[in-house]
Amino acid sequence: MPMNIGVTGIVLLVILGLLLFGPSKLPQLGRAIGTTLSEFKRGAKGLIDKEDKAEDNKDN
Repeated sequence: MPMNIGVTGIVLLVILGLLLFGPSKLPQLGRAIGTTLSEFKRGAKGLIDKEDKAEDNKDN
C-alpha cells in the first residue's frame, strides 16, 4: 500500500467515496472497515500468542 499519497490524493479519494457511496453510507462504511481491522489485529495477536506459548513449551 503506497504511503506517499499526499493531500491531493486523499482529497480525491474522499470525493470518489462520496460519489460512489453517498454521504449517508460513508460513516457506516468507515465503521465496518474499522471493525474488520480490529478483528484482524485481535486474531493475528491471538495466533502470535499461541505460537509463543508453543515455543515456550518446546523449550521446557
